[in-house]
Parts: sequence; structure tokens; C-alpha cells
Amino acid sequence: MENMSTSPEVTESSSGRSSPLCPSNATHLVLPVLCGLMFCTGIPGNLLSLWVFAEKIPSKTPTHVYLINLSASNLLLCATLPMLAAYFAVGDAWRAQQLLCRVAVGGVTPVLHINIYVGVLILTWIALSRLAALTQQSHAGRPSTCTRILPPAFFRKLREVRFAQATCLAIWAFVLACVLPVVGIYSAIEAGGPGNGSGQPCYSVAVEVGGNVSQMTSVGAILLFCLCFLLVLASYVSVNRHISRARRNTAVPDHHRVYGRVFRNIVVIQLVLAVCLLPHHVFKAVFIGLAQRWGPRQPAGAGCHQLSRLVEVKNALLLLAAFRSAADPITYFLLDNTFRRHVLEFLSLSSSKQSSQTTGSRVDQERTNSKATKL
Repeated sequence: MENMSTSPEVTESSSGRSSPLCPSNATHLVLPVLCGLMFCTGIPGNLLSLWVFAEKIPSKTPTHVYLINLSASNLLLCATLPMLAAYFAVGDAWRAQQLLCRVAVGGVTPVLHINIYVGVLILTWIALSRLAALTQQSHAGRPSTCTRILPPAFFRKLREVRFAQATCLAIWAFVLACVLPVVGIYSAIEAGGPGNGSGQPCYSVAVEVGGNVSQMTSVGAILLFCLCFLLVLASYVSVNRHISRARRNTAVPDHHRVYGRVFRNIVVIQLVLAVCLLPHHVFKAVFIGLAQRWGPRQPAGAGCHQLSRLVEVKNALLLLAAFRSAADPITYFLLDNTFRRHVLEFLSLSSSKQSSQTTGSRVDQERTNSKATKL
């Protein structure tokens, strides 16, 4: 695993430039393979999801609007993976001013991060909107706290498709407004400035660590994720309490099924944030602190930069965060009956036992799923 190629960069280090990052086989081989696998599953999966939500479901609900935007965001993120795989595989052989390096730094990086945070915000809003819609129900014996704090007009808006479209537009605008100015500074000054001139490799400390502006923006992104994580966690606790009260005050099985569906969806969102995104953000905070402490440069002849292995861990956890985009279609398939049925029909895997007897039950199932989706 420690097959390091240091000869050309060590010479540069001895001439006063920053010590090189020395990628191991984990970066050269494992990360590109993972990128390839995620691309091969994420692109067709999200294309199929986008097609089902946009074309096969005639009556759109606010949840469908959120999922359409989430699928589009996932698709854009997955489209960056081939270039990201090339960067991991041979980025240390590219020079900083080469076109491929500029595309990786100024193109792939912003698209990747924009869509990671668009996905986080949409998932968080789905959890909050379902919590608000569920707690508006009166089957829990007493009103929920949020129904007493939030105005009734808010709950009406949650059920409007236009409100969902405006919410998604606001999420995209917010993330773009936060990321794009920083990308300009990062690509033109921090990663492409004098410290990372034409003699430096693309896979370098300047590119992987960035400067003060991009690091402070990363801290802001970490705080935003923590806020989203806590909001989803609070939604999980609130829904659990509401369902417990509702089950003590009503014996209507239909309501129990709806409550169970909403609860499962919020649990899945919480697990996705905890498993895929929490490790990346926790380690990113540690990484920024160590990068600030150690600095971008080391004495001449020091060999590989001491951040080399930490950069590899950071990149591996970044791929784990991106994995959510490739795995979302699997989540839809497991949790949503309507989505699963359309996918199976598209793949010609529907059971041959379906007959005219099931037509009525299918219509009833569609109505039940529609009620649950609106929550």
C-alpha cells in the first residue's frame, strides 16, 4: 500500500517549494475503482428515478418535487465521478496549469460540493416538512408543540406544489451563492496561485488543503451540516413521541400505517446523514485544524508532506459522502411502493400473476400511497 512516487517532487521540495503529497495505491487504485462503481450505479439509477418521478407519476405532490430536485442533484454529482477518478489515478502526474487540472479544480470541485449540500438541505427539508404535516394531525390526544408555534398558513403551504418548487429554487440559489464566489478565489488564487505554479503537480497541498478563504467556507459548511443533522434528529425524536401518543389515542390501522411510513422515511434520512455524511464533516474539521497547525510547507528535503495520509483519508470520506447520491435510488426502491412498481414494470420484472383481479387493489394502493406521500 505504500508504493510512493516521490522522485520528481522531492527535487522541487529541495528548491524551496512545498513538500509533495505522496499518494499510495489506495489513491491511485482503490479510489478510482470506487468512483467507477458509483458512476455505473448512480447515473442509470438517478436517470431512472428522475424519469419515474417526472413522467410516470401524473399527480405531483410536494414530496415528488423534492425528489425530482434531489435526483437531478444526484445526477450532476455522479457525472463528476469519471473526472474525479482520473484525478485520483494520475493527478500527481498532471501539472498545475494543465487543462485537465484546471477542469478538476475549477469544474469538478464546485459541482461536487454544490450537489452534496443541495442534497443535504433537500433531505433535511423533507424530514421537517413531513414532521410538520404529521404533527398537524389531531390523533395524538393533544396538539404538538410545532402546531402551536407555527402559523396554520405554514401547514397549508406545505401541501402546495408551488411552495415546494419555491423551496427547492431557494435551496439551489443559496448553495450556488455560497459556493461560486469561493470557487473563484480557490481556483484562481489558492490552488492556482504562485504557490502552485506550473512546476507543481495538480495533486498537491495547495489543491487539497486550499487557503484561508476556502478553509473558512469549509468550516461554515460543517456548521451548516451539523445544524441539518440536529434538525433531522429533532424530527426523529418528535415523530417518535407523536406516534407513541397517537397509538394510545386511536386504533385506526390506516393512520398507523401512515405514521409508520413517515417514521421510516425520517429514520432513513437520519441514517444516511449519520453513515455517509457525518464522518466526512467530522474528519474535515480535524483536517482543517491540522492543516492550519502544520502549514502548507515543510523544510527542504523533508520528503513527503506529513498531511499525505490525512489527505487520502479525507478523500475516501468525501467519496463516502458522494455515495449517498448513488445509493438514493435504492432507498426509493425499498421505501416507496409506487416507485418500486414503476421500476419493476420498466425492467419487465413485474409478476406474471397480476391480473384483472388486482386492478382495484392497485387503485386503492395508489390512493393510500398518495396520502402517505403527502405527509
